Amino acid sequence: MRIAQVAPLYECVPPKLYGGTERVVAYLTDELVRHGHDVTLFSSGDSRTLARHVPIGRSAVRLDPDCVDPLARHFVLLEKVFAQVDQFDVAHFHIDYLHFPLSRRHRTPHLTTLHGRLDIPDLAAIYEEFPEVPVVSISDAQRAPLPRLNWQGTVYHGMPTDLYACNPAGSHGYLAFCGRISQEKRPDRAIRIAERAGVKLLMAAKVDRADREYFETVVRPLLDNPWVEFVGEIGDAEKREFLGNARALLLPIDWPEPFGLVMIEAMACGTPTIAYRRGSVPEIIEEGVTGFIVESEAGAVRAADKATAVDRIACRRVFERRFSAQRMAQEYLAVYERVIERSSPLADRAKDERVA
Repeated sequence: MRIAQVAPLYECVPPKLYGGTERVVAYLTDELVRHGHDVTLFSSGDSRTLARHVPIGRSAVRLDPDCVDPLARHFVLLEKVFAQVDQFDVAHFHIDYLHFPLSRRHRTPHLTTLHGRLDIPDLAAIYEEFPEVPVVSISDAQRAPLPRLNWQGTVYHGMPTDLYACNPAGSHGYLAFCGRISQEKRPDRAIRIAERAGVKLLMAAKVDRADREYFETVVRPLLDNPWVEFVGEIGDAEKREFLGNARALLLPIDWPEPFGLVMIEAMACGTPTIAYRRGSVPEIIEEGVTGFIVESEAGAVRAADKATAVDRIACRRVFERRFSAQRMAQEYLAVYERVIERSSPLADRAKDERVA
């Protein structure tokens, strides 16, 4: 199958440091190549891939000090994709709705994975205007605000099984917070949980410009707490040890998390996650096996004590069964085949006859 993968340009594929969507695109693209498919990746110029690569710009937007208008670079991306979109059996987009008007005007079968939150009021008008666009969710919970979209299925994220190794013992010496400093991720809550549990909290997180004020006014004053150590932003190489040696990952979120890649990264290391019951969490975490789902800080404190009893090898086995890159690629291939079949001339003719 000839497949186009179209990534956002904010991070390279895979990201050098923090980054979720581009990391998933990297895992999926390389796995499709390993399955023997002819894959072309459209992404930032500093990306690394097993696929044929069409570079857009010199480097990813976030780490490029010369990039002032990311949207301009994404318009270049769109032009590059649609200049050759007819060469593909299917085009798989990971850039939200940017391509919708152009995809409507081409006959190449296409699919869009929606990676973000869908409870933003402005989104309803977009999807009402483009009801025919086939989309995939990354959790069932993600669909709740817009249940009537042209959903083709839910495909959970996956990772290469050899990327992280399970640490059967773990150090049990600290709790981990890993990701992005923002109000909805509730790092302030993570700090209070660690202090109440009497366990050191290591925070490996990035601070975006959009979250700088929140970091300075709310989080930075809390970093003087003796129970907290702020590590800063880390990449895959550091993440293996950071997550693998933790007693548990803290995910005290206060928003409808669409997926939460860090949960399966911890799972791959055999490390349980303590997460609030929001968004995708109940779909990802198996209570007592891969973590604990809580409703309060007191519940999280109790879970921090129970986390030492988790069978980390069993936790890892759940990752291998449910969240491998191979499983993800196979599920997407099944969706591609359905989209292609429904886009065929015979399908179009049958549709026209039904309408008539």
